[in-house]
Amino acid sequence: MVPTDAALRFVGEATWTALSGRPIATSVWQQSHEVPHVRLGQQADLILVVPATADLLARATHGIASDLLTNVLLTARCPVLLAPAMHTEMWQHPATAANVSRLRERGIVVLEPDTGRLTGTDSGPGRLPDPVQIVNAAADLLRRRPSSDLAGLRIAISGGGTRESWDPVRYLGNRSSGRQAVALARTAVSRGAEVTLVAAAMDVPAPAGVRVLRVEAAAQLEQAMVDLLPVSEVIVMAAAVADYRPEQAAPSKVKKEDAGDEVVLRLTQTSDVLARLCRMRAGRRPLIVGFAAETAGSSRELQRLAAAKLARKGCDLLVANDVGADAVFGSQENAVMILAPDGSTVEVPRSGKDAIADAIWDHVVLGLAGA
Repeated sequence: MVPTDAALRFVGEATWTALSGRPIATSVWQQSHEVPHVRLGQQADLILVVPATADLLARATHGIASDLLTNVLLTARCPVLLAPAMHTEMWQHPATAANVSRLRERGIVVLEPDTGRLTGTDSGPGRLPDPVQIVNAAADLLRRRPSSDLAGLRIAISGGGTRESWDPVRYLGNRSSGRQAVALARTAVSRGAEVTLVAAAMDVPAPAGVRVLRVEAAAQLEQAMVDLLPVSEVIVMAAAVADYRPEQAAPSKVKKEDAGDEVVLRLTQTSDVLARLCRMRAGRRPLIVGFAAETAGSSRELQRLAAAKLARKGCDLLVANDVGADAVFGSQENAVMILAPDGSTVEVPRSGKDAIADAIWDHVVLGLAGA
């Protein structure tokens, strides 16, 4: 643990030592015979800076080694994860935004701060991300091989299931949990990307380090993705978007005593968001990944259904899975096929959704390189 002088003003050295159960390093000159400013960086498997202040971000960007921590950052060859925390005005200042951009381009993972209560009565973007989410981001960096192959890319991911209201309290929905989209978002952050997650109804929280846009209905999700299209290098449509919505939504709750024994809902098709995005893009950018949840009797049938959908939608990659044979919705695991327009198909065997996400990003990287 390497607390700065400022950190020691908030929490004393004895407290840091007692809570961690380990000695702390505070100075370049402490045990100087061991050359701590070099040794700590060389031996680390991961460097995690929590909280990362605006001052720390600036010094890290410009290679200023004014204390032990910034010396360690200069000598490190392991993954580096920074979890910012500061007032909204400081986070949104052009200097901080430029520093964050440059750090991400170098492969350093800079999480997006949360929005919420700050100091005093202030509230807004700049709050330290939830500790559990920071731990998950750190574990993801340690789990996979070090990589920054998505560094500098702006990626938009849709996730969860849309809900189509038929009165103010009822809706038509689906069983999507959003777990695969969250895994995609988290692993993309760990590979250096700047991620926006367009989140419909999800059973799991969004990961730290992503910008979250909350939506409910298919039309809201469609508009959010259309808005993100011109500012993204990669679009991933992992959400389960409703195919139908009620033709008309009742303005007040439909009561049983008024409706009688039967309620008849007339449904109309929603827009095909994936196909629209593919039609709207200029040339082959952004690279677009679609998802297909199918009920197939065999692997061959799944491939046939997915290939037809890939051709119909016009996306660059299609990730298909069979949701009929096994419990997929809400599960921690999945098995998928990844199809490309050239007819190639790769089967990813049943594994954790983080591993599935990494396999998808590997194909995205190949697709970007070949475009």
